[in-house]
Amino acid sequence: MTERTFSIIKPDATKRNLTGKINAVIEEAGLRIVAQRRIRMTQEEAEDFYDVHRERPFYGELVEFMISEPVVVQVLEGENAVARYREVMGATNPAQAADGTIRKLFALSVGENSVHGSDSADNAKIEIAQFFDASDIVG
Repeated sequence: MTERTFSIIKPDATKRNLTGKINAVIEEAGLRIVAQRRIRMTQEEAEDFYDVHRERPFYGELVEFMISEPVVVQVLEGENAVARYREVMGATNPAQAADGTIRKLFALSVGENSVHGSDSADNAKIEIAQFFDASDIVG
C-alpha cells in the first residue's frame, strides 16, 4: 500500500551538511521525496510538534535543540512508507542501530540522532499538515 510519512532532518545533520547524503539513503530505500523544505523551526512550532513529550524531563532540551539550526521537513511516499522509513532511520540510539541505517551512519547520540520519522500513518497525516499544504506536495 502506497502511503506517506513525515521526516525531519534534524539540526545536528543539517549543521554538518548531511541533507544530500540522508536523502540518498531515503531514495535508495525506495522512498520518494514528494515535498521538502529547509526551515528554521520557531519555538512555538517545536513546542507544538513535541507536545506529546511536554511532561518528559528532556522536553525543554529537545525544543532548544530543534530550534538551534535549520531543519529539513519532508514528505516521503512509498510502499508502507511509515514502517519503511522507521526501518531506514534505525534505532533511536545510534549504538543500537543496524548497519546502513541513517542513525548508524550519521547520528551523534541518542539526542542528536539526525532524523525524525512519523510513528504511525495517523501521526504522519497530522505532522505533514503542521508544515505542508496539499499544494506543496508534488506526487
